[in-house]
Amino acid sequence: MKVRRATFALMLGTLWVAVLASGIGAVYCRYRARELFIHLEQLSRQRDNLDIQWGQLQLEESAWSTHALIESVAQNKLRMKMPPTQKIVVVRP
Repeated sequence: MKVRRATFALMLGTLWVAVLASGIGAVYCRYRARELFIHLEQLSRQRDNLDIQWGQLQLEESAWSTHALIESVAQNKLRMKMPPTQKIVVVRP
């Protein structure tokens, strides 16, 4: 009878520790999932901001690469002029 009580106490203690460990594990998993979700949301916001910035840079690039703007900068800032048509030479392969 004493052996059964000792075995029962040992099993009860082991079961209690297992339930406690399971509860702590569940709480930790929930905490870690929340941390990872917050990090995922931050990365998503960062991606969205980078997408917006990329679109703005593409618009700026297309604005700076227009022929009219390039010609205007060449004439006004670099003081370049179009050569007379007689001095233009076409090179063919």
